[in-house]
Amino acid sequence: MVAVAAVVGLSLFKRELARSGLPGAAYDVGFAGILGGLAGAKLLWVAEHAGEGPLRDLLLSRGGMSWFGGVAGGLLAGVALMRRRRLAIVPLLAAATPALAVGHLLGRLGCFLVGDDYGRPSQLPWAVAFPEGLPPTTVPVHPTQLYEMVLLMPIALLLLKLRRQHYSDRVVLGVYLVLTGSLRFAIEFVRLNTRVFGPFTVAHVASFTVAAAGVTLLLSAQRSRGVGVV
Repeated sequence: MVAVAAVVGLSLFKRELARSGLPGAAYDVGFAGILGGLAGAKLLWVAEHAGEGPLRDLLLSRGGMSWFGGVAGGLLAGVALMRRRRLAIVPLLAAATPALAVGHLLGRLGCFLVGDDYGRPSQLPWAVAFPEGLPPTTVPVHPTQLYEMVLLMPIALLLLKLRRQHYSDRVVLGVYLVLTGSLRFAIEFVRLNTRVFGPFTVAHVASFTVAAAGVTLLLSAQRSRGVGVV
């Protein structure tokens, strides 16, 4: 599913580059983002679960991919390449948002198939047990991977609509950050993660930070419109 997400995401990114009239050389940023994202997703997950097993086993685990690590790693790798080639950062990130949302939802389907990142025990009729999951559970739990996958679909469609209607790059990027951060913040309440600040987890803090960054971009875009800057 990671491979499918990469292929589909790169295809969408290429189309959005053409829509915005951005240079074709920027396509390489997509590859850099994928490689950096995979590395960041795995390394953060290993850091979070350090001590639960040998380092080699954690690194080679068939699951264990942190979304926040993926975002951070992909962003660092992509921005580094953009700076090296002197490419405009915000327009390229905005062009990547539909691909990021679609790649994210396909990745969550992979999480479901491998039995990773599930939720708390549940008696709902659609609850699922993962006897060979990561970690295994024979108790039915919330399939939070599918919740996130389904809710990412309208987000991806909205981003494509905003791009087609030529909203500013800061608006598109801001909407992506606000919606994905808010979605993860909400789903985290039924995720099976350690609570560290009352009812909140580390992921709550990270997702709140992502959403806050999006709000900052939207406010910046609003101020720019007020002075006639797109």
